[in-house]
Amino acid sequence: MPDLQPSDEELARRFLAGNLHAFESLVQRYSKPLYNFALNFLGDPDEADEAAQLVFVQVYQSLPRAHLDSPLKPWIYQIARNKCIDLWRARAPLSLSGREGHSNDDDFDPPAFDVADPSPALDELAEHSDLQRILREAIHALPPNYRMAVTLRYVNDLSFGEIAAVMKVPENTAKTYFQRAKKLLRQKLGEDFRRSAGVKNG
Repeated sequence: MPDLQPSDEELARRFLAGNLHAFESLVQRYSKPLYNFALNFLGDPDEADEAAQLVFVQVYQSLPRAHLDSPLKPWIYQIARNKCIDLWRARAPLSLSGREGHSNDDDFDPPAFDVADPSPALDELAEHSDLQRILREAIHALPPNYRMAVTLRYVNDLSFGEIAAVMKVPENTAKTYFQRAKKLLRQKLGEDFRRSAGVKNG
């Protein structure tokens, strides 16, 4: 028989009933995914580790008020999103809009634009560990909302509905962010590969 793991919501209920091991199970389940999410967004291992720890602190404090009749995963990643944005803004307060003192989510929304779609296939690239660093660097160069959407999709395998819940946008907007991020990544990676090939052929 398959080993059925308790759901996130069941672990949360056990924790709220006094079972601390249930929270430890949640931490074990999400430690690596949250770290990878933060690393791809922030680009710094120390900040990624700090962000993941801050997420678990807030989850621990906020679970008594959480709605356990809804999936817990988008809520956890929503906290992770907020912690990453806080750390990113603290590091680069003027990089969002060039205007000091503006910190709402409107400033966090990059302009819409389309670019050419050369290659390579990002899904295949993400599966090769020796190329993941290149992909991570390309993701980190994206505008913030595009970076968020593509990280949640590629790195954390969230559905577009879950991504929309995390980012607090309509699902079609989440899809738009993701598609534009893919085009930007393909353009960037295509340029890098062509440049690399030029160096080798030169």
